[in-house]
Amino acid sequence: MSKAPWFIIALVVALTLATTLAQKQSASSAAEWPAYGRDGGGTRFSPLVQINRDNVKKLQPAWTYRTGDLSDGKNARSSSAFQCTPLMVDGTLYVVTSFNRVIALDPATGKEKWIYDPHIDLKRSYHNQLVSRGLASWRDAQGKRRLLMGTNDARLMAIDAATGKLCKDFGINGQINLAHGVNVSPRDPGEYQLTSPPAVLKDLVIVGSAIGDNGRVTAPSGVVRAFDVRTGKLRWAWDPIPPRFKKTATSEAGYQLGTANVWAVISVDEARDLVFLPTGNTSPDYFGGVRAGLDYYSSSVVALRGSTGKVVWHFQTVHHDLWDYDIPAQPALITVKQNGRDVPAVAVATKVGHVFILHRETGKPLFPVEERPVPQNAVSGETPAATQPFPVKPRPLVPHSIKPEEAFGLTEEDKKACRDVLSKYRMDGVFTPPSLQGTLNYPGALGGMNWSGASFDARNNLLIANTNRLPFAITLVPRDGLTPEQIAKLRTSPMTELARQEGTPYLLKRDLILRLGARLSPCTPPPWGTLVAIDLKTGEVKWEVPLGISPEFADIPEAKNWGSLNLGGSIVTAGGVVFIGAARDNMLRAFHSETGAELWKGELPADGQATPMTYQYNGKQYVVIAAGGHGRLPSKRGDHVVAFALP
Repeated sequence: MSKAPWFIIALVVALTLATTLAQKQSASSAAEWPAYGRDGGGTRFSPLVQINRDNVKKLQPAWTYRTGDLSDGKNARSSSAFQCTPLMVDGTLYVVTSFNRVIALDPATGKEKWIYDPHIDLKRSYHNQLVSRGLASWRDAQGKRRLLMGTNDARLMAIDAATGKLCKDFGINGQINLAHGVNVSPRDPGEYQLTSPPAVLKDLVIVGSAIGDNGRVTAPSGVVRAFDVRTGKLRWAWDPIPPRFKKTATSEAGYQLGTANVWAVISVDEARDLVFLPTGNTSPDYFGGVRAGLDYYSSSVVALRGSTGKVVWHFQTVHHDLWDYDIPAQPALITVKQNGRDVPAVAVATKVGHVFILHRETGKPLFPVEERPVPQNAVSGETPAATQPFPVKPRPLVPHSIKPEEAFGLTEEDKKACRDVLSKYRMDGVFTPPSLQGTLNYPGALGGMNWSGASFDARNNLLIANTNRLPFAITLVPRDGLTPEQIAKLRTSPMTELARQEGTPYLLKRDLILRLGARLSPCTPPPWGTLVAIDLKTGEVKWEVPLGISPEFADIPEAKNWGSLNLGGSIVTAGGVVFIGAARDNMLRAFHSETGAELWKGELPADGQATPMTYQYNGKQYVVIAAGGHGRLPSKRGDHVVAFALP
């Protein structure tokens, strides 16, 4: 029998080795959590199945790590909120604290490998408190990985993932000062932060900014910038101004001031060379009479060409936004089945409780969207939009109005007090303009949906989101003739926020509508927080369940049906399990992805106001969440990273 030529044998061996290597790399990738939303499109879907519907009830704590970074605002001036979603790549778990310290941990034990401390200015008063929701990572052709981080004090940093040292070839000795060129006030540097992880597209690192929206009309520029991930050189900048707009007030770098910013997480589609920006509001949030057309890109999802930064399309979810209804969450890049075909889509979750499902390449809605008339009669100098976009499907995930007779209370006295409060304010339905009398803003700025966003069950075509149902009262106060004493008297409650809105005729007074007392009680009927699944084949809600238990009502059996105010998102696995913390009862929960049935809950040492993640290491699957509570919510505080696993 003849033998095969040596070169054929060599070719077969090479192909076999290549296949084996590819299979190993694929298995390794499946086991990791390499980006904030697991992938660049933010689906938060893990293919892992070791933990599944049948055995999730056996989960138990595997390890806990303490970061030591926690502020109540007394010594660091700003309070902190531990909202990080860790990364797990190359056999290491990476955590970023609210003080922007990056910590590398052993995934099996939680033992420290290294710590990098950028020494941010903790004495600065940060408008968005001390927050860092995560990191990004990039690996070069030689396999070397760097971590990319935006800091509260507005730096972009590249860190060697193996050593925890700055990558000196990036920017100036490993970092870029993003406050340069955008007109940050030297008297108030905390108005400009980076609270979300950067996005990475091929060899670009792309960043937006979190800006204090209600301080002044000429707020820092909301420019979005892309830098070379190796060198830190600026590759492009997108100034969020309308086409053919003649710039008015500009920064020292020539960017328009007061524009919409991008504070939430950016998504990328590498195959299509697209970047998806969830935009915030043009400054200020609650009075638009001086915006002069600058809110063209406000409260929108904007698709840019990744290589150039040029606009491909944009879709506005709120016209001339007067309610702080910006897009708070990462757009989820998903695949929707319609008419037997797979359609590339982007799911946009909003504070209004609307979910828009758009074609990823064109921005056209995949389910009908209607322009409907909305309330008018605004304050002097304001012209509200005559109509607003309402998706026909999915239905709104939260109510859009509240009547005084619907007021909630445990007692008749509580109900009457809430009825009296609700009766004080104007409420003509959703999109009622802010007023001098005070307008009931329902849903309020916490949502609907907030930065918690949505996860996507790719196996069952389900979009899963958590919602809030708490109103605010928005009052515009004419500033002419107001004395400091009169301004101080506007703060009628610990829940009152005052904002200057310099450059407009009005101060802002914003109140969270809660009944203060022995029990912190919302005035709106429960549930106050829910978890919802949308069937994307039909656009219908498949299931909805209350999320969490408000600790003030833990002794009341019915409270399990009332839900809780929640911040922090969900993830979903191929094992058919949805994991979420978010609620104010320091629990991590697991739900059946197809029915919404609660399968398990595990107690945390503090509230889990963060999005969890999952990975597999040395054959064992872990679920990890940051449990730190929230500095501006009544929640149990901590500095814990907690891992759960099967016995």
